[in-house]
Amino acid sequence: MASSPVNNVFGPSTPTMASSSSTQATNGMGKDTFMKLLVAQMSNQNPMEPTDDKEMIAQMTQFSTLEQITNMATESTKSATASQMSQAVNLLGRTVTYLDTDGNKQTGTVDQVSMVNGAPNLTVGGDDGITTSQITQVR
Repeated sequence: MASSPVNNVFGPSTPTMASSSSTQATNGMGKDTFMKLLVAQMSNQNPMEPTDDKEMIAQMTQFSTLEQITNMATESTKSATASQMSQAVNLLGRTVTYLDTDGNKQTGTVDQVSMVNGAPNLTVGGDDGITTSQITQVR
């Protein structure tokens, strides 16, 4: 049974390892879309030429693989965020040198660590909005 490529239906995209369904909807085919496509294919197949068993197994394997990769990516993102936060918390009370928005070196004590948009945000000597990537020295 001939079928058109998925890219013609959903746009030229590659499945992504996104953690949210809204990101999957805009960046690629997620597991829900894959399952709907598989069900539609099975519902609309020609009864005189049913889907080959090997093809069905291959599609189910692809679905399972996609789901596992998505789960691994989600856990990896959570782990990376926790690691970044842990590193930032370890800076509390330490004296750091960082580059401000003008590129000048500033020195101060890390007073507070908070999460802003999923990344650690430091308050150094009363100045908020310092990222760990701006830090050039820790004492």
